[in-house]
Amino acid sequence: MMDFFADLLGAGLPSNMNPHMREEIDRLMNELVGIGQKDDFLSERPGGQFNMQCHHVRARAIGKRLHELGGLALMERARRLVKRKLKANMASHLDYCWSEIGDWKP
Repeated sequence: MMDFFADLLGAGLPSNMNPHMREEIDRLMNELVGIGQKDDFLSERPGGQFNMQCHHVRARAIGKRLHELGGLALMERARRLVKRKLKANMASHLDYCWSEIGDWKP
C-alpha cells in the first residue's frame, strides 16, 4: 500500500522529467501492461514475439528504454504498476523478462 502512495507522489520518476518524457513513460507503461494482458512476458518456447530466451522482445525493449529514461527506480515503478494491474505472477514473469537490463535482478 505504501508503494501505491509513493507512486502517486512521483516515486521512481526522473527528476528532470518534462511533459514529453512523461507522455513517453506513460505510453510505455501502458503498453507494458497491455503486453502482460495479451501475451505474457515469458513463453514456453521461442519464436514470434519471443526471443531465444523465451522473453517478450517488445517488453525487453520497453525495459531498456525505461532504464535509459530513469534507471532502476523507473523500472521498479513499472513493475509495481504491472503487479497492481495484473496478477502478481505477471510481475514475476516481468522480472525474468528484464534480466540483464541495467541493474535489474530477478
